[in-house]
Amino acid sequence: MTTTRRTFGALAAGAALAALTPAGTVSATAHHGRRLLAHDDFRHGLRRWAVELEKGGTVTASRGILEVDVPAGATIWFKQPLEGPYALEYVATPVFAGGVNDRVSDLNNFWNAVDVRSPDDLFATPRGGALAEYDHLKTYYVGYGANTNTTTRLRRYVGQAGVRPLIHDYTEPLLVANEPNRVRIVSDGPTVRWWNNGRLVFDYTDPEPYTGGHFAFRTTWSHFRISGFRVWSLYRRG
Repeated sequence: MTTTRRTFGALAAGAALAALTPAGTVSATAHHGRRLLAHDDFRHGLRRWAVELEKGGTVTASRGILEVDVPAGATIWFKQPLEGPYALEYVATPVFAGGVNDRVSDLNNFWNAVDVRSPDDLFATPRGGALAEYDHLKTYYVGYGANTNTTTRLRRYVGQAGVRPLIHDYTEPLLVANEPNRVRIVSDGPTVRWWNNGRLVFDYTDPEPYTGGHFAFRTTWSHFRISGFRVWSLYRRG
């Protein structure tokens, strides 16, 4: 895989047009005639999620909010596997209010993840939340505002220790303290797209695509409030 910052310029025209369309309008159009595959309103605890923490912290789901307040690595897996084509959406706000973990960094995701050590059951292999423990995944990974909010990257993990191929590497866009990020992920065969607030951040065509697996929220030393988790089929109903 090739590491490049220049590819971002090639996306600018399309992304600029996308940014002119309100996120709600994009969603309403995308969902017309589509089937809801999965959702969580975060009012009934973490029963649909599996939490892996490196050094403890707090992860709760209540009153419509998934709150992640952690001093180190945290991965929150959606237990239901997903099969494309689909569009996944959520809203995540980095909290900056004086808390010990209010660092404003690392709005990250795994999706279509499979662990090569237990390909039929992601949760059969224990992991403890440190990033290196996820090298054995085959998965897409976005680190948005990572490295203390200085980088935004797309990776395609290949299931090998120490190997995390980098697809795109940008220095913007980044997180803004206490501002919501309306994320939309599209998994449609070889088409892999990741949007934030109506802006197309990553647009990748994978010649050997990962088309199904598990989704996770991932972060490290940070504090986020997440809501509006929805997954929609991209097939129209007949």
